[in-house]
Amino acid sequence: MKKVNGHEIIALFEKWSPKRYAMEGDPVGLHIGQLNRSVAKVLVTLDVNEAVIDEAIEKGANLIIAHHPPIFRPLKNIMTDSPQGQMIEKCIKHDISVYAAHTNLDVTPGGVNDMLANRLELTDTAVMVSTYSEALYKLVVFCPTTHANEMRHAFKESGAGAIGDYNGCSFTSTGTGRFTPADGANPYIGQIDQQEEVEEEKIEVIVPDLLRDQVLKAMFAAHPYEEVAYDMIMLDQRTNEFGLGRVGKLKDPMTLDQFTDHVKKVFDVPAVRVVGDPTKPIRKVAVLGGDGNKYIHAAKRSGADVYVTGDLYYHVAHDAEAIGLAVVDPGHNIEKIMIGGVAQYMEDACAKARFAVSFIESEVITEPFQFR
Repeated sequence: MKKVNGHEIIALFEKWSPKRYAMEGDPVGLHIGQLNRSVAKVLVTLDVNEAVIDEAIEKGANLIIAHHPPIFRPLKNIMTDSPQGQMIEKCIKHDISVYAAHTNLDVTPGGVNDMLANRLELTDTAVMVSTYSEALYKLVVFCPTTHANEMRHAFKESGAGAIGDYNGCSFTSTGTGRFTPADGANPYIGQIDQQEEVEEEKIEVIVPDLLRDQVLKAMFAAHPYEEVAYDMIMLDQRTNEFGLGRVGKLKDPMTLDQFTDHVKKVFDVPAVRVVGDPTKPIRKVAVLGGDGNKYIHAAKRSGADVYVTGDLYYHVAHDAEAIGLAVVDPGHNIEKIMIGGVAQYMEDACAKARFAVSFIESEVITEPFQFR
């Protein structure tokens, strides 16, 4: 097993939950400390407070991965006699770094919202609100038939030609390429000042925006010509469409009253707030972790019978009632589901990478509300 630093751990984490998935203005990434030091233990937590920092010290973790950013708004100063300043000072004194993955972890496949949907036992799930997608390009290159298979292999290895659950996809047509090498050229085929005709293949592949540079690099490395004839054309269609919330179906329909009990049980909460007729049949469910107030209309448009989210405002509850959308609010803290989910994912990913690091699930209860 290989000893690793924080950069290597976070690089592996961001392959799953990259920062570009985060909503605009969301302060994700490193908040306190540095990543350029050796890490043997990582504490995973929903929130960061002084009790969590003490837990990290006690358990020997010098990196914390949190869901909620500890510094959500920019600081003008760090006063070490304030609660937030004391927390930051304690992290620095004990060489503890804090990294936050917020809405990027909500959005990413397998992230917080998928964890919540799975816990509710929803099937046929889909994204509720699309927030991220990537441009797609069609790359068209002309190469001699002698090198066409090598070119297709290079495209596949560099990530081009992936469509849904298929990879190595391409289209080929054949024709005749004509060119005349001029003075100063060093042609692979042909002579200076003599027109050359070559049997060539036109190879077309789909390339996602993020892979453009590496695909072009692979193309130039595999192509025999000194000057490569190619086109890169942006398409109307997009790829990697991700977003907030999930919508899915219950295995068996139940009343809102029964579904409420189901929510309390699977999320281990003592009480929930409910909007709607207790006898209403529930078949389709929308769920969004955290504060989902501004998405009640998206939940309604999705065809959901009930919307599970936290921090429901009084007037938003009235709006939901008016549009016929039932709501179950189990609180913001159900996002604690990410603690076990992230720890398990990273344990598996680091074991596969042979990283000598372990992940600890925080046991600190960060729910600020008491239920009487």
